Amino acid sequence: MIQKLLLLIILTLLVPGCKNRSETTSEKENQPIQIVGAMKNVMWQGKLEGSILLDTLTEKEHLYGLGPESFLKGELLINDGQAFVSRVVSDSSMMVEKTWEVSAPFFVYGTVPQWNQLPLPKEIKTLKDLERFISENAPHPEKPFAFKLEGRVNSAVIHIQNLPEGTKVSSPKEAHQGQTNYTLTNEAVTIVGFYSTRHQGIFTHHDSFLHMHLITKEETKMGHLDEAILQDMILYLPK
Repeated sequence: MIQKLLLLIILTLLVPGCKNRSETTSEKENQPIQIVGAMKNVMWQGKLEGSILLDTLTEKEHLYGLGPESFLKGELLINDGQAFVSRVVSDSSMMVEKTWEVSAPFFVYGTVPQWNQLPLPKEIKTLKDLERFISENAPHPEKPFAFKLEGRVNSAVIHIQNLPEGTKVSSPKEAHQGQTNYTLTNEAVTIVGFYSTRHQGIFTHHDSFLHMHLITKEETKMGHLDEAILQDMILYLPK
């Protein structure tokens, strides 16, 4: 009887431990980012058609991604498994819609279920400041990765591509025809970005290691981030 009682106590102690180990090993891990198409092919070769339909991305949980809409008709963003497209309505207004039924000529994306949070120091104000800070604090800056920021911007400039129908593109100048800029002031935002020192002309511009899209807290404004004065923000870097 005593032996049975001791065995029952031992099993009771072991089972929770086994459960915890199982839960730990089943946690999703961050995945390497994926790249489809290339910015330079859009800008210099006029490859404007869709290279990827977002709805074909099967693993949508904790997914992040960005790129332009096919034929440069808008901007695309995936923020934690939610897909958005923004399009120009006028030089002072835009429409933002949640949908997976959109495609992109180039797109960068990745699954990031685990983040490290880092309050952004007050001296980090501009996007160049941010690029330097990320390179100094990322666990593996030699590899491309996703990041995000949440908080407020003092000011920001975002743009949405709006290429006129039927336009042929063979240079960045031609690709930016119809691009519309929007200025934001004192907005609560989320910024989703991708960092790489090895993908200029692929998913970042030739003069930057960052490509970022911004969406406001109300999800009424979204676009490619060109300029910003950052304020009270938390930086999220992948674990």
